[in-house]
Amino acid sequence: MTTQASHPLAGKPLELADTLRSGNAWKIRLACGLMGLRLTRRTFDIVRGDLESDAFARINPWRQVPALLTPEGHWLAESQAILWYLGMGTPWVPADRLAQAQVSSWLSFEQTQHMHAFAQPRLLIHLRQTAKRDDPEMVAWRAAGMKAAALMDAHLAGRNYLVGMAPTIADIALYPYTSMADEGGYDLSDFAHITAWLARMRALPGFTPLMEAA
Repeated sequence: MTTQASHPLAGKPLELADTLRSGNAWKIRLACGLMGLRLTRRTFDIVRGDLESDAFARINPWRQVPALLTPEGHWLAESQAILWYLGMGTPWVPADRLAQAQVSSWLSFEQTQHMHAFAQPRLLIHLRQTAKRDDPEMVAWRAAGMKAAALMDAHLAGRNYLVGMAPTIADIALYPYTSMADEGGYDLSDFAHITAWLARMRALPGFTPLMEAA
């Protein structure tokens, strides 16, 4: 594992613009915890309209979280880009060319086949409470998500992590919304390899939960 002392960003200021329950922002908090990096949070409120404010637009004109203020003084948007930024120069982004490409493949998978299918039911059923578990749209989202979960589970058979022998930013990217699947009405209990992988991720030193203990 990369410790704070060995990380290229060790001791440098990092500030995260997020919202309290954002799965995408959790990826960044999780990465910083696992990499031993200190992170300051600036948490915004969607319900209050913070992301629509001019002040937030100066942080991210796309009006999305997460955004990371880097030591160079730039706000960096999009969770995948931030994970690459944090992981470069560490084992979390492998040095091997093929392994790097495989990590990139899983990051793309997370965005195109996984995230929305898991995040949308969670958002509408659990967070906003504007949909019910058996609504046709939620059923359709979960059907797509279960296909993605089946692909993950098959790939994890005989593997501890998605790429290589150690966790990478690909595992960090896919952990949050997979771990919160039940909030969107999913039951992943039949996917034994995913269940074991989630447990391995939670056991890593520096693991950061979505909600900190009060």
